[in-house]
Amino acid sequence: MTAVDFTAFVDRLAAASGEAILPFFRTSIGVEDKGHGGGFDPVTAADKAGESVMRALIRETFPEHGIVGEEHGDDRTDAEFVWVLDPIDGTRSFILGMPIWGTLIGLTRGGAPCFGLMNQPFVGERFFGDGASASYAGRGGQRRLRTRPCARIEDALMMSTSPTMFTAEERATFDAVSGDAKLTRWGADCYGYAMLAAGHVDLVIEADLKPFDIVALIPIVEGAGGVVTTWDGGPATDGGRIIAAGDKRLHALALERLARG
Repeated sequence: MTAVDFTAFVDRLAAASGEAILPFFRTSIGVEDKGHGGGFDPVTAADKAGESVMRALIRETFPEHGIVGEEHGDDRTDAEFVWVLDPIDGTRSFILGMPIWGTLIGLTRGGAPCFGLMNQPFVGERFFGDGASASYAGRGGQRRLRTRPCARIEDALMMSTSPTMFTAEERATFDAVSGDAKLTRWGADCYGYAMLAAGHVDLVIEADLKPFDIVALIPIVEGAGGVVTTWDGGPATDGGRIIAAGDKRLHALALERLARG
């Protein structure tokens, strides 16, 4: 069985999670703080509802599969196929009523990402890929995604989620790249990677990511022709300090700059 066999099922997961999440969007939802004094880390009833419905569908359809989820923990992580779920990537944007968030549905096989989808049900956009190709479905129908060429940091349009995701040392290292970029924009979350795959952004550099923040996005970016690694060039599956580039030449230059600090 190959990853492509799961495409229709992933669409079901996206539709079901969207139906569970959207009734909470732009309403007076309750927000809990998972940070416990260590920085604001919000979670809402929408996050929990979205993940619950996806987990139920997975267990019903593929009971032998594993699940890694942001809100409800891990199950059977040693299985051949493991689903990696983030019901609302961009919860801060969600609670502010901003549509810059998405549901991340990733699938790994033998520990390696093999399929990913980012669903934004409010605006009706889906970005998905299997590492070999990537596509967009939304306004105007469906089309292939391709990153764009950008060989120099000085020409790069760059995104990241928040300066608070970096330690002081990491922020200085980030600034070593960002300072030379043509433009740096905060507030990315999953949309930064989607826009990179679509050819609108050249570089995304972040830190302190969890697997559910990045696994679904790797096959999309790579399927569109981009590169996703850690800051030291290793696999990005476990999260941590992540760099994504639409052009392999830009990725190499940015890695070198990050190494110098």
